[in-house]
Amino acid sequence: MRRTAENKLKVVAVRVEPAIEQRLRLLAEVTGHKQSFFLQQMIERGIAQMEETWLPPDMLEQARGGSLQRRQPASDATPDLFSNLAD
Repeated sequence: MRRTAENKLKVVAVRVEPAIEQRLRLLAEVTGHKQSFFLQQMIERGIAQMEETWLPPDMLEQARGGSLQRRQPASDATPDLFSNLAD
């Protein structure tokens, strides 16, 4: 799939315990893949279970059907990891 402005990948930052980072780094070093490859695989393979556990059934149906409207971030949330660099 060719990347366009609408479907380009987004950056997400996450903090993990040092032991998890070490395991991830080992996977990357041994296989020659990047750490981000494995993180993306884990998210793609695990998000369905998280949705089933945490989303209400009607919202889950909308999310999987592609009809869920984009939610506005909470007023105290930082919408972008780098949004405050221009300040």
